[in-house]
Amino acid sequence: MARAGEKPGERPKADGSHPGGRPRDAALDEAIIRATRARLVSDGYARMTIGDIVADANVTRPTLYRRWSNKFELVIDALDYGFRKQRDMYAFDLGAMEPREALTEAVRRLDPAYFNPDAMVLMGNFAGEMRRTPELLEILRRHAVEPRVALVEDVLVQLQERGAVQEGIDRHTVATLCFGSYFAAFYRGDDKDGIPDAVVDVLWPAIAHQP
Repeated sequence: MARAGEKPGERPKADGSHPGGRPRDAALDEAIIRATRARLVSDGYARMTIGDIVADANVTRPTLYRRWSNKFELVIDALDYGFRKQRDMYAFDLGAMEPREALTEAVRRLDPAYFNPDAMVLMGNFAGEMRRTPELLEILRRHAVEPRVALVEDVLVQLQERGAVQEGIDRHTVATLCFGSYFAAFYRGDDKDGIPDAVVDVLWPAIAHQP
């Protein structure tokens, strides 16, 4: 979504400036974004206010509004900040890994809290906003859920090509079950650290290629 004064689809220049404007202070941007992310976890989207964010970031309202014209645009950028930091986790080299080890590592990276310890709470808050602001949950699906699930599906494809996993398995369902295990552990109060090994222990006999 374009900010005030920008054409649709236009983003700030690489140096942080806007067309015709002066360069932005990256430290202030960072402070506001971090304050927003913290408030999304503690208060949720509906309850968080611009007043709280500027107080937490120790900036003024004009400083914030020069960068974002409303709360929704600010939240979109705050989410993108996290997504950009996570993208490297969606690819890793299978070359040196045994097949079962590769699948276990892929399941480990499914953990919503792999990068952000507060991710599960954040997802719950956005699920609660589904009726009022469905765009937020859709953004999470597109940028935080689908890349993780696709990672497991891609690993299964590579393992099929190596002859380690059966050709006929339902990769989508396998990946979905693996992802759901983290939410089940969260709501049951179980320790999630053992999930990758435990899940693969159960799945591997059913999906591994039988010579």
